[in-house]
Amino acid sequence: MLQLKPDRFGINEFWEQPVIVCGKSFRADMSGALFWPGERTLIVADLHLEKGSAFARKGQMLPPYDTRDTLERLARVVDRYQAETIIALGDSFHDADGPARMHPDDLARLRIMQDHCEWIWITGNHDPAETGHLGGYVRDEIRVEGLTFRHEPGPPHATHEISGHLHPAAKVTLDGLTLRKPCFVGNGLRLILPAFGSYTGGLNVLDEAFDGLFADNRMAVWLLGQEGLYHIATRLLRPD
Repeated sequence: MLQLKPDRFGINEFWEQPVIVCGKSFRADMSGALFWPGERTLIVADLHLEKGSAFARKGQMLPPYDTRDTLERLARVVDRYQAETIIALGDSFHDADGPARMHPDDLARLRIMQDHCEWIWITGNHDPAETGHLGGYVRDEIRVEGLTFRHEPGPPHATHEISGHLHPAAKVTLDGLTLRKPCFVGNGLRLILPAFGSYTGGLNVLDEAFDGLFADNRMAVWLLGQEGLYHIATRLLRPD
C-alpha cells in the first residue's frame, strides 16, 4: 500500500500504534478509536449517528445503515480491548432529532454496550441538548488524570487535551500514487481524533482550520489504512 506498510510480522501488529499525550500512554487503533490502557477506556469522536436518515429527510438518498455499521464497528473495538468505559467526544448524532430516528435494533445494540461499559457522552455542536434518556452520562467536557476530553479543540497551543470535531485527514503521494485517509494528529501535548462515523468525511490537516493548534507546526500523523495504522512523516503530507 504505497510502501506504507511497516516492516513487521503478524497482521495483528498493524492494528494499532502507541501514542503519548502528556506522558500518558494510549493505543491509536486503525478503526479511528483511541484506547487508554491505564483507565481501560475507549475514546471515539464524531459518530454522527443517523446521518443517513438526516440526508434522506432532505431528499438525498443514502443507504440507511450508517448507525448500524458504526455501532457494530464500535462494539468490535470494545470487545478487542475489553474496554470498561467509553467516551464519545461529541457530535455523536448528526442532528437533534437523531435519537428519535434510531431503529429499535440499533438502540438495542447501544444498550448492550452500555450494559458492559460506563458510557460518557461529551456534547458537540450537532448533538441534541439532552441525550440522558439514551443511558450514560452527559457532560460538556471531562477531566481525567490531568487530561481534558472535549469536542472542539481549545485555543491555539493548548495542552493536555484530547478532542475531535475537525475530522482530520491526511493526503500523501508516493511513486505517483495519491492516498487520502482519515488520521490521528497530535504533538505529544494534545491529540485530535478522526471521525469514527461511517458517513463522515475528513478535513486535510494542512487546512487553515488546523493553523496554530500545534506549536511551530510540529505534529505527528497516524493514517488509517485498510490494513493497518501508519505513522506518516509530515514531509510527505500534501494539501488538497
